[in-house]
Amino acid sequence: MLTGRWLALALCAAVASGCASVTNPNTTPPAQAFPEPSPSPSAPPQPEPAAVSAPEPAVVAAPEPSQTRNYELQDWPALPDWNNDNLAEALPAFLLSCNALKSTAEWVSACTAAAQIRKSDAMAARQFFETAFVPWLVHNADGGTEGLVTGYYEPLLHGSRIFGRAYRFPIYGVPPDLLVIDLAESNPDLKGIRLRGRMQDKKIVPYYTRAEIERGVAPVRGREILWVDDPIELFFLHVQGSGRVRLPGGETVRVGFAEHNGHPYKSIGKILVERGELSADKASMQGIKQWAARNPAKLTALLQQNPAYVFFRELPESPLGPVGAQGVPLTPGRSIAVDAMTTPLGAPVFLSTTSPLSARPLNRLVVAQDTGTAIKGAVRADYFWGFGDEAGQSAGRMRQSGRMWILYPRGFQPKPP
Repeated sequence: MLTGRWLALALCAAVASGCASVTNPNTTPPAQAFPEPSPSPSAPPQPEPAAVSAPEPAVVAAPEPSQTRNYELQDWPALPDWNNDNLAEALPAFLLSCNALKSTAEWVSACTAAAQIRKSDAMAARQFFETAFVPWLVHNADGGTEGLVTGYYEPLLHGSRIFGRAYRFPIYGVPPDLLVIDLAESNPDLKGIRLRGRMQDKKIVPYYTRAEIERGVAPVRGREILWVDDPIELFFLHVQGSGRVRLPGGETVRVGFAEHNGHPYKSIGKILVERGELSADKASMQGIKQWAARNPAKLTALLQQNPAYVFFRELPESPLGPVGAQGVPLTPGRSIAVDAMTTPLGAPVFLSTTSPLSARPLNRLVVAQDTGTAIKGAVRADYFWGFGDEAGQSAGRMRQSGRMWILYPRGFQPKPP
């Protein structure tokens, strides 16, 4: 990981080489239209069905090794409760990902076959997934197969389009001086790695921290999209990456991730635990909000301990979920955020974990459709619960252990992007 002085040197070298792509993301991308998935069926979990007729994708008839780097080939019975999951509920989410995947060689056949299945047909969906894919158990760098599973959601905030006594905390768009450097164009081995910075005295240096941005050092004045009424709710909007803001007249505005300042995420919950101000079992989103209500004078200093900062863009209204890093809408209970350096975006993933604050199994097929600055590591997932307070209650309390199996097209080996 490059930080501080070395980050600056890497940025300078990348630009000086003339090979790295340097962009200013201060452009609103065009809105994309996505097909609306059919509502998830409410049928109870299905037993192992008999084979039925379903479209079968063409596959490359190549032998698959049992182990490749971070992935271990396994059989379907190794996946806990695989036979009890209603896979038809995951099919619409996968079809949304196919909008981004369908031109990629290894995904063409699977996406073509998925589009031909009736979305309410659980038996056909099962045959499709078991025919088109094989499961690969994900390993961490140390060889372990367990990792952290957290939750996130789309929150509702209260705000205004204009600054006022009740609305004093800005949601910023992308500042004009933020540069994004794609290192893959100077070194293909660095595919997927982008550095953020700014120009200073003809050099590229790391971008401003949260504290510097909030003190007004960065050129963000005039970039306010909305103003909200609560700094701790705004902080957790940054953590979630997307949300909705209800205006005084009743209108709701949706905002989503546009860029970030490139600094690593630092957990304020962990800081409070280390200071002895919260016990580990209270360091959830709810516990931190309660601490903030009791300690308003100490809140700003705490939040600025996390140098990471997210910039947003206003999104069009849609009946679908917020748009994730893959560029497709998220599906409650069937989408996860992952580390895209080890889990390919768009891939179905079987997640085996437990429900928040319990030992009750939560084993289901999801789709890797998002990323996050705090989501790092091979066996690492952030489970999308949906919109609103109820989803937030579950997301804020979720900090479980889990395992992951990538479902990769049969005949191909999973590989990081």
